[in-house]
Amino acid sequence: MNTVMKFGGVCTSSGANILRITDIVRKHLERRDKVVLVTSAMAGVTDTLIELINVALSGKDDEVLRLLSILKERHLQVCMEAIGRPELREEAVRELEESIRELQYMAMMISYLKEATPRSRDRILAFGEKMITRIIWRAMLSRGIKAEYFTGGRAGIITDDNFGQATPLMHLCEERLRSALLPLVNEGVVPIVTGFIGQTMSGVETTLGRGGSDYTATIIGAALGFDEVWVWKDVEGIMTADPKIVPNAKPIPKISYEEATELAYFGAKVLHPLALKPLMQKNIPLRVRSFFNLESQGTLVSRDLNNGKIVKAVTMIPKVALITVSGAELYEAPLVVAKVFNTLFDVRANAIMVSQSSSQTNISIVVYSDKLKEIVDRAKAALPENCEVTWEGNVCVVAVVGSGMRGRPGVAAKVFNSVAEKGVNVRMIAQGASELNISMVVRQEDAIKAVQALHSAFISEEHNI
Repeated sequence: MNTVMKFGGVCTSSGANILRITDIVRKHLERRDKVVLVTSAMAGVTDTLIELINVALSGKDDEVLRLLSILKERHLQVCMEAIGRPELREEAVRELEESIRELQYMAMMISYLKEATPRSRDRILAFGEKMITRIIWRAMLSRGIKAEYFTGGRAGIITDDNFGQATPLMHLCEERLRSALLPLVNEGVVPIVTGFIGQTMSGVETTLGRGGSDYTATIIGAALGFDEVWVWKDVEGIMTADPKIVPNAKPIPKISYEEATELAYFGAKVLHPLALKPLMQKNIPLRVRSFFNLESQGTLVSRDLNNGKIVKAVTMIPKVALITVSGAELYEAPLVVAKVFNTLFDVRANAIMVSQSSSQTNISIVVYSDKLKEIVDRAKAALPENCEVTWEGNVCVVAVVGSGMRGRPGVAAKVFNSVAEKGVNVRMIAQGASELNISMVVRQEDAIKAVQALHSAFISEEHNI
């Protein structure tokens, strides 16, 4: 079997885990499988790099040095644990020290200029993947596995220049990935590619957005025409709900591309929302596997797989805000509505849900709360004076997802009866044309109750309507 294996941040966070990665790869090579590895930064490292940028902007030089020391020590410890051959270990340590020096220099420039451009932010955030991937590469070599290190850009992930959320140029990606990687895998060499990172056509480093390593893996899998893409996580697969909220949540054995995409979009953090798009076009399955339970087959994501369940999962998006624009000017005034969405575009905010009243005199939009103030201020400035802009910040989105809802009467009634019985007031509702999900906005304090009630009604009890 030809497989792209992506290892998440927990999988790369210790020397013991990296040795486990080498064991997994060796096992597949012994079966004459072809393997490409994609790796994420160690858990928490990207957050530390974001913090590094922020403290540099505020001029806190001592804090910059403290964060750089943490990054160095974490990677140095993994180096010592995972790389057995002394000469390879020394090479890895030298490269690590060079990376820390470059990060310090960039932080000094940000501190001096009091500015961090999207381009410089991407350059800094890319260090997390590059530092750990070089260590994994040398751990492979140390254990006799033929391997080659690539940044995403060098491997062939070519993107536009939308720094922070770059879009891959798929026709270029496919051509360059095949050219760079296929000759190696055909010779039994394992390419080890940094996830999350691409580059523009002129060679400037970009990132694909948080969770973008999944996207890197699926782009590679589609470009090379491999049999499957495996995403190794610290969970048993895609779950019916967040186990922290619903203790009896369980893995979903099989799920369709569309259902998994809906879950990713509505808050399930197992996959990047765009990750499945390249695979859907080539009909290549993706499997979410447990790094700590190799016997488990995890969750298979492929073409339509309806196992008879009405609802496959219940999920939640916290930290959102509900913005409502109202006023008579909205009646038959598409230009006013267009201005609302232009405001979202200007601040690169995503509209998670949208609802317009039948009278067309108000429109409600759910956005992530970190953009709330900027959106409200810009909307008030752009809209006619008689348009009122109000907002609520203490809300969450709760969604039920499943292809079994399609064309089935009574599902919506059961959804709203389930939450109403727990005293949950629904502030806004939406259902996509695909009928794969029903989503609702509820108060933050009611969100967990709503998720638990829906999971009990549709999954735990497994009742029919």
